[in-house]
Order: sequence, then structure tokens, then C-alpha cells
Amino acid sequence: MILSRCYLTTTPLFLASSLPFVLFNTITGMSTFASKKVIDSHLHVWADTTEASKGFPYADGQDPPDSLKDAASVTTLLEQMNANGVDGSLIVQPINHKFDHSYVMKAIDTYPNKFKGMLLHNPLLSPEEAVTQLENLALKGFVGVRFNPYLWPKLSDGRDGWTPMSTPGGAGEAVYQRCAELHMPVGIMCFQGLHLHYDDIVQLLQSSPKTTLILDHFGFTSFTSEGDKAFQQLLQLAKYPQVVVKISALFRLQDQSPYERVRKERFQPLLMAFGADRLMFGTDFPFVLEQEPERYGGMVRLVESWMEDDSTRETVMSGTAERIFGQWG
Repeated sequence: MILSRCYLTTTPLFLASSLPFVLFNTITGMSTFASKKVIDSHLHVWADTTEASKGFPYADGQDPPDSLKDAASVTTLLEQMNANGVDGSLIVQPINHKFDHSYVMKAIDTYPNKFKGMLLHNPLLSPEEAVTQLENLALKGFVGVRFNPYLWPKLSDGRDGWTPMSTPGGAGEAVYQRCAELHMPVGIMCFQGLHLHYDDIVQLLQSSPKTTLILDHFGFTSFTSEGDKAFQQLLQLAKYPQVVVKISALFRLQDQSPYERVRKERFQPLLMAFGADRLMFGTDFPFVLEQEPERYGGMVRLVESWMEDDSTRETVMSGTAERIFGQWG
């Protein structure tokens, strides 16, 4: 058993006998199942108030929430990572800076052993412009692309929904196919539910089988009747070997600490269907900072505790991310 990272607080010992094992470890910060290496494969950073006024402004209408505006700087993230034994992270370009990647780029330039980046695709560009942007940012430390389907134009034929990411001849298709050649995965944020984008995702998978496709946050398959049906769709995607799922943002699935439903009804079936080498851990910093009692470090230790087998734990906590995005450090 690996005990390279052990965290202690001053929770009274008499409390231990009245708390479930995992919950006690989460609250106290004591990790029984600690990984040799931890890569946080999903988080965001944005400029704090001072930085935003000095060259890193927020996109129009995209100011961060007041409670987190000054909690997501690179400095704050590094403090959290260092305090909790996180060795590296993938910074997903935040909507707050939209298509201006300069803040994330500076973080990568300053701390190349700690950070890699996932750029945000602009679906309003022409295919040629979009591929050029992709290639330019690939030279600057970005190792993946995020597709936010809600940035595509709304359908113009009176139907609800958005122009498909997989539209033939569109910028999305061009970037997705070029990513196969560049060995850059594409991450998709199905914020309003996987079921809305399932057919579109299948079209992408079939259009370029060599492109790795990553679904954020359990595919946003929350604990609702609709989310349960979408989770069955997610399990069906396991037949595509290029699909990877992020074990991230547990709090977005409408479960509560200590997230036992997430563990039993989402994580364990995904582990069986996809295998550890197609799952990767992430926190969704800074939003995780508002999740009590885990916050950042507690969420790392909680997910670690879900896997008693060292090999599985190392793969989910760092191995899959490094296989797909390259080594950190």
C-alpha cells in the first residue's frame, strides 16, 4: 500500500467511530489510498480582479461569479496543488476569457512542468481559420481542444438546439479530423445533458475514428430520469475505443457528499465498461472550492479511496491523462 501522501488535521478522534471510513478520511484529510502521482485533468483558471485590470480582461458578459472571481488565479491553483500533492494539471480554457488564450498561455509558459492547456474551439471561424488556430496553439503548450456545443449557432429551421458540431464541411469537423493527425484529443462539454448531443457525438466518432474524444464530468449524466437514460447512452459509447470519460465534478451530478451514488451508480459501471485506461480524474477547480467538506484536496482523496487496487488507482489518477496528453514534470 502506498502512503507517500498523508494529510492530517485536528478532527477529534472520538469522531472517528461515528463516521463512515471514507467520509472520516475526507473530512480529516487522511488519505489511506494515496497515489504515486496525481494529474488533475480538468480545471480552469482565470485572471483575478487585479490581473483582469492589467492585461487579461474577461470576455464581454463573462465575468466570473463574485464568490470565485479572485479564487481561480494561477497562484491560487498552485497553492492548492502543492498543498494536496497534485503534480500537474490540464487547464481547460475558461469561458470567462472565451477565445483569448493569453492567460492560460502565460501559465503554461511560466510553469511548463505543471501545466498543459486545452484550447476552446471557436465554431464561428471558417474551417481554414479554425485549423490554423489549432495548429498555432498546439505549438504553445495546448494539447487538446474543447468543443462547447452551446457556442455553435442555434438552429435556424425553428427546431430547438444548436447547429451540429459534426456538420459536414464545417469548422468543427475540420478541427476534429485534424486533431487525429496532431494526436490532440477533443473534449466535449454536454452541460445541458448528453442526450441532447448523443447523435452528434456518434457522427464525430464515425467521421474520424482516430481522434480521441473525451466526455467531461461523467458526460453530465445527473441523477434524474433523463440523466439515467443518458447514462445508458454513455455506456453504449464504450464500444468506441477512442472515447474517454472524465471522473470529474462529482458535485454536478445532483448527489451529495460523500457521493456514494456517484461511486456506485456512475463510477463503478464506467470502470467496468470502459476500463481504468479510459477514465481520468479531475476536480473542476475552482468550482470544487465551494463543495464542503471536500473542497480541493478532499475531492482528490475521495476519488483515490474508490480504488483499492494500486494499478487501477494510478491509471485513473494520472496514467490515462499522461497517456493521452503526454507526461508532466
